[in-house]
Amino acid sequence: MRFATKAPISVCLILTAFSMQAESLPDVLSRMDKAAASFRGLTAKLKRTTYTAVIKDTTEESGMIALKLGRSREMQVRVDFTSPDVKTWAFRGRKAELFIPKINTVQEYDLGKHAKLLDQFLLLGFGSRSQDLAKSYTVKLIGEESVDGQKASKLELTPKSAEALQHLKRVEIWFPSAAGTPIQQKFYLGSGDYMLVQYSAMKLEPELADSAVRLSLPGNVKREYPGK
Repeated sequence: MRFATKAPISVCLILTAFSMQAESLPDVLSRMDKAAASFRGLTAKLKRTTYTAVIKDTTEESGMIALKLGRSREMQVRVDFTSPDVKTWAFRGRKAELFIPKINTVQEYDLGKHAKLLDQFLLLGFGSRSQDLAKSYTVKLIGEESVDGQKASKLELTPKSAEALQHLKRVEIWFPSAAGTPIQQKFYLGSGDYMLVQYSAMKLEPELADSAVRLSLPGNVKREYPGK
């Protein structure tokens, strides 16, 4: 006589189901906090896609990004775009600089009262602590998606302040299951416009030099101050 052996199979199916369960929001935030505790800087390849709804125009830029988080949690950022046009942005404190080699000119912008807003946007997911995010954003877990072949948990952040909402309606951030830093961000700017930023070849750099996040300019560079 043969007896059915369904129990072991059922147990296996139950265990498999548990192992496939999506992360909870506390799980993702805990992983983010763990990464933030040791985050000092990183470098990565970057691809930025910008969509302007009113003219239905999509532009793509690619290059490298370097971020460094100081002791006072001030973020310094340098983005070297190499395609389609060569240019470099550098952000530090209240100042943003844009170097355009083609015309040997650097444009300097005083961010003024918007400096803190820029810090919030640049810090999203990089060295971010969940308690800091909760002060400025309503955070929701949307679910899991595959990004560049990696399983990632997708968070939605909605700014709490009216001032921030004037510039940014919401942000979506994708965190790979094995990392506490994002692989992708999507910024919704209003009126259907958005900016999608994708990261690859990411490398944590705890001892990143200041020179990696600041402009390296020729001696005869022309300096302009737009808006002044």
